[in-house]
Order: sequence, then structure tokens, then C-alpha cells
Amino acid sequence: MKHAVFFRNLNLGRANCPDKAQLEAAFLAAGADTAASFLTNGTLVFSVRSNTAARKVLALACRLLQAECGLKEPAYVRQVDYLVGLVASHPFKSVAPGSVYACCVSFLPAKYAEPPAWPRASARGDVEILGVNGTEVFSVSRQIAKSPGSPNAFLEKLLGSPVTTRNWNTVVRLVGKHDAP
Repeated sequence: MKHAVFFRNLNLGRANCPDKAQLEAAFLAAGADTAASFLTNGTLVFSVRSNTAARKVLALACRLLQAECGLKEPAYVRQVDYLVGLVASHPFKSVAPGSVYACCVSFLPAKYAEPPAWPRASARGDVEILGVNGTEVFSVSRQIAKSPGSPNAFLEKLLGSPVTTRNWNTVVRLVGKHDAP
């Protein structure tokens, strides 16, 4: 069973972050059957026998990474099959690609399975929430002035808790590469 893990604020090789080999080795040492880093943004796909095993492997890998390189950032795990369903749902089908800076998905901690009522957009209008499914938030970022809006910063301020955000194309590409029996 394949799972994807999305770390917050991890860029391979940066200070207090593992490099690709360290990231993959931590998951293998923690009990994953396979582990493959995807891009450089703290996304990894690993295989285990069950969801329970995935959570245990993630917890141990995080402890190993903290001991080895000082990584303290949280990570959120999803089954690749679940991500296949998200991609198939086309959450951004109503968005004209040229009308936004980026389409994004933010992964929430499990404790936010029932999200609170949120504003639909940031005060500046540079982040707009299109949908919430309980464990992910689908949003668009717009560039107003010099820099684009940050869905991650917007959501973390609302929740008072860390989340991690990926460009939607990252998830689409991950599914395309790893959705094989």
C-alpha cells in the first residue's frame, strides 16, 4: 500500500533538513518497504502493509530525522489511492489557469477533521479558499503587489496550528508517477 507524506517547511539539503538519501533512509530504517523522495519540497512516497503501519513508520522516521539533522517540522500522510480520488474530483475545474498565480492544496492535521467556519478569502484577496473537505483545503493564490498570497500562512494563522501546502500540480504529478498497482 503506497502512502505519500508531505512535510512542512522541508527543502532537501537546507539547514536542519535531510538530503534525499537521508530522507529515504529514515523511512526505510523506520520499516517502510520502499521510499522515494518526490521533488525537493519534503514530499515522499513510501510503501507499507497498512494505514496503521504508515502512521508508525512516519512517527519513527520523524524521530530519526530529528536526531540525524534536527528536523522538527510536522508531516501529514495520505494514501496514494486517496490522492488519486482527489485528483479525479478536479477541485480546480472552475479556475481559469491564467487567472491565478497558483492552485494549491493544504494538508491539515488530523485534529481538524471538522474544520471551523473560515473566511473564504484573505483580507488582501491574495488567497481564496475554494473548498474544504475536512482534511484538505483547496485554494488559489493571487499575486497582488510584489508577492503572491500564501495559503499556508493564511491557514496557519486561522488555525493557530501548522499545515503544509503544495501546488496542485505536485499532487497531480505524484499521482501520475505512483498510481500503479
